[in-house]
Amino acid sequence: MIHLKSEKEIEKMTRAGSKLARVLQKIQEMVRPGIKTQELNQRAEELILAEGAKPNFKNYQGFPATLCTSLNTVAVHQPPGDYRLKEGDILSLDIGLDDHGFQSDMAITVGVGPITPLAQKLIMVTREALYRGIEAAQPKNRLGDIGYAVQSYVEEQGFNIIKELTGHGIGRDLHEEPDIFNFGRAGEGMALQPGLVICIEPIVSAGSEKIELGMDGLSYQTADGSLSAHFEHMLVITAHGPRVLTMFR
Repeated sequence: MIHLKSEKEIEKMTRAGSKLARVLQKIQEMVRPGIKTQELNQRAEELILAEGAKPNFKNYQGFPATLCTSLNTVAVHQPPGDYRLKEGDILSLDIGLDDHGFQSDMAITVGVGPITPLAQKLIMVTREALYRGIEAAQPKNRLGDIGYAVQSYVEEQGFNIIKELTGHGIGRDLHEEPDIFNFGRAGEGMALQPGLVICIEPIVSAGSEKIELGMDGLSYQTADGSLSAHFEHMLVITAHGPRVLTMFR
C-alpha cells in the first residue's frame, strides 16, 4: 500500500535526510588508500548516534553493519571488513538512518586515489542518471518516466542498468511501495503524486546487467566481473516538482 506523507511527516523526513547527508559527507571525506572499510563503518555508526539517530541497515534482513561498502565489481550490500582501500578502487557507500521512527537512505560511489578513465566515466554517468531520474519525478508524470530517463541515458553512454535492483518508497519503513525501477517506458506506470517520498537509485554496470549473489550471502556482484557504480537520493514529490531530502550542503 502506498502512503502519501503529510506535511508534518515530510518535515520529519527532511530532518532525517539532512542528518544522513551530513554523516555521508564526513564518511566520503575519510576515503583514502590504506583505510579499512570497517573503519568507515565504525565512524558512520558513531556519527549517526551523535545525530541523535540510529543505524537502520544494521541487522536489517541479516545485514551486520551500519554501512554498505561495495567495491569495484560488487553492485550492492557488501559488508565492511578488514579490506584496506587501495588506489584505483571504486567504492560505493550506501547508508541509512532512523530518526525517531522516520527513515532515510542514500548512496554515492567514489574513486580511491587515481582511477581509470572507464571508472571515472562510470561514476559520472551513474551520478548523472540519478539526477535525470530526479528531474523526471514531476507531479503527474509516471513511474515509467523515471525509469526511462535513467535507462535511456545510461545505455546511450554505453553502460547497462542492473535491472534486478531497484529504488523504493520510504517512510516509517526503510522499504515501502512502490518499487522505483531504473528502466521503463515513458508515460507508463503509477502517476506521481505530491506527498510521495521515494528513493531513486540507479545501479549501473560497465558490462553485463546480470548479477550473482556473493559468497557472503549478502552482496551482489556483476556476473562478468565488470565495474559497478551506485548513487541514491531520497526525495519528495511536491506540487512544484521533486525536492531532494538527502542533498549535501
